[in-house]
Amino acid sequence: MAMHRFRQYLERRLTGLSRRDLFRGGGAAAFTTLLGGAAASAAAAPMRFGSEIYSSIGVRPIVNCKGTFTIISGSQSLPEVKRAMEDASRHFVHLDELMDAVGKRLAELTQAPWGMVTAGCAAALTHATAACIAGADPEKLQRLPNLAGLKSEVIMPNYSRNVYDHAVRMLGVRTVTVSNIDECRAAFNDKTAMVMLLAGPNDEGPFGTEAVCRVAHERNVPVIVDAAAEHLVIPIPHLQRGADMVAYSGGKCIRGPQCAGLLLGRKDLLQAAWLHSAPHHAFGRSLKVGKEEIMGMLAAVEAWVKRDHQAEWKRWESWLDEIAAKVKKVDGVTTEVLQPEGLSNRSPRLRIRWDAARLGIFGTEAEKNLIEGDPRIILGGASGDRRWGGDSSITIMPYMMNPGDAAIAGERIRAVLANPPKHDAPRPAGPPAQIAGQWDVKLDFLLGSADHGLVFEQEGDRIVGTHTGDILSGDLRGLVEGNKVYFRSSQRYEGTRLTYDFAGEVSGDSISGTVGLAEYGEARWQAKRHQYGRPGGVVRPVKNV
Repeated sequence: MAMHRFRQYLERRLTGLSRRDLFRGGGAAAFTTLLGGAAASAAAAPMRFGSEIYSSIGVRPIVNCKGTFTIISGSQSLPEVKRAMEDASRHFVHLDELMDAVGKRLAELTQAPWGMVTAGCAAALTHATAACIAGADPEKLQRLPNLAGLKSEVIMPNYSRNVYDHAVRMLGVRTVTVSNIDECRAAFNDKTAMVMLLAGPNDEGPFGTEAVCRVAHERNVPVIVDAAAEHLVIPIPHLQRGADMVAYSGGKCIRGPQCAGLLLGRKDLLQAAWLHSAPHHAFGRSLKVGKEEIMGMLAAVEAWVKRDHQAEWKRWESWLDEIAAKVKKVDGVTTEVLQPEGLSNRSPRLRIRWDAARLGIFGTEAEKNLIEGDPRIILGGASGDRRWGGDSSITIMPYMMNPGDAAIAGERIRAVLANPPKHDAPRPAGPPAQIAGQWDVKLDFLLGSADHGLVFEQEGDRIVGTHTGDILSGDLRGLVEGNKVYFRSSQRYEGTRLTYDFAGEVSGDSISGTVGLAEYGEARWQAKRHQYGRPGGVVRPVKNV
């Protein structure tokens, strides 16, 4: 959580650091720290069932006021889904026969040409990519991921590049990023296997789904849309715009099994994708979906077309009203309801604001207190930091809340704002340490280590510079307070960014501390001021800053 607080404080102190979109993992470091540390060593007692199933092994459950995030276990499956999975587990079936029948039923329910259940949305992207490369040819199918002589390129508009396109890249394909429709048209060649689009605000327009599909189909290249967290709108707008396939997460808004997804679209492509999946011996064998998940996912879609979505919306609004009424009992607290944009994580949200100087607690502190308290409340959109101020707020999303959660969350938030814990965080004394120059760095990970390089330019307590890794390099920004140093770098790789949050202590020509690696945990780091001209010294190339 310390890294999370530092990240927010640093973003507010420094200009030019943009906040990542949620789907690109901006909150992952906080989740890693908070949730990884929550599972204390359990006593050597047997697992208990019922409401104590998690606490019996030392894990404290969470009241989810944040939404459908895999790191906090997605969504809760519907009662119909649980029953379908239980009943499905009691019988044996032939999986090819089962998927054929389910594919036909999914087509009837969704008005898509065909359907397939996968082991999550990422698995759907992987199977679809494999099908576009090798089709249903057993010889080509067995060669994957050896792409010699096979189609080996996937075109992606720049607005579609994201951390989840790793599910496409894992086949070893070369991604071709294009910035406009003319670049898209020129990118096709005899190696092009597929076009991948990310659903969202760029669905329409001159470089949207319909325009891209028109160009792709002129060259007989399939198009898939990643619509992981979207509502399952029927008929499916992405298919209506011309896409051949669309992939959804089954364990998010559809509330199917957490380890399930949907691939909907062209029948021949989906049936080929199924051949690349378990139980067949192919590249996707490890991405297995069992009979329980298959039937549970079908039950979720059956329920989706019957659910009263308008009534669900009204229930969410009533929960937000209940929370707002409780927290506004604290003098100085205000609330507002925010309406969603787009189809992903589609629900109203409640923003709770207050004057931190008046109440004595900032947004990030409230967020920390709520997740570490009892019961544990996780939420999003926290802003305001004790060190650098800023407007304080937290945000409630009722999307995955359960009946009774509003009362619990409302009371906990009211109590935290009304009686905030005391915070003593004095700044380090003395002038800022002088660290300008080049430094040789060693990072020790959970497993393995790496040599990196740092170059700092310093003006007062502010630092800028360059962080160089094995193959990547990126700018850094940060602060020096006394002998404490804090800085952050973000290095782009394919559709994602690797973010490093450094915190260290300066001692002469050495610096040591920890570095937060977002969802990849935390590492230790040690830096030595570079000694120029010494044998064996490596001067790393750096960019001008």
